[in-house]
Amino acid sequence: SFRNNYLDTMLLDILLLITEECPVYTPFFGSMGAMAALVFTVLGASYGTAKAGVGISSMGVMKPELVMRAIIPVIFAGVIGIYGLIVAVIISGHLGQGTDTYSLTSGFLDLGAGLAVGLSGLGAGMAIGIVG
Repeated sequence: SFRNNYLDTMLLDILLLITEECPVYTPFFGSMGAMAALVFTVLGASYGTAKAGVGISSMGVMKPELVMRAIIPVIFAGVIGIYGLIVAVIISGHLGQGTDTYSLTSGFLDLGAGLAVGLSGLGAGMAIGIVG
């Protein structure tokens, strides 16, 4: 009787720990962080590539000898998209641990990291598109 009561109490403690510190919806925040990192950086990279491509076209008409120099902003814009992909893969690695060890704090941290990288990548892509 004592053993069954002890096991029931321990199981209840584990379930309370999972629901309080590691709720079932916790991976949603980490997934949104990975999504934000990937989507926003790719949007910035595509905008920067498109606007820099227009610059390459106009450079080819006006000064064909400087076309290779105009390709540099396109390369920079592509690198921004790769940064977002790397951060999304890192966040996905955190998500693979399972819901029993992935706490709510980790979910919010991954969401914040994804938003920070994604929105700064979007801003950098916009800047490359305007300047390049």
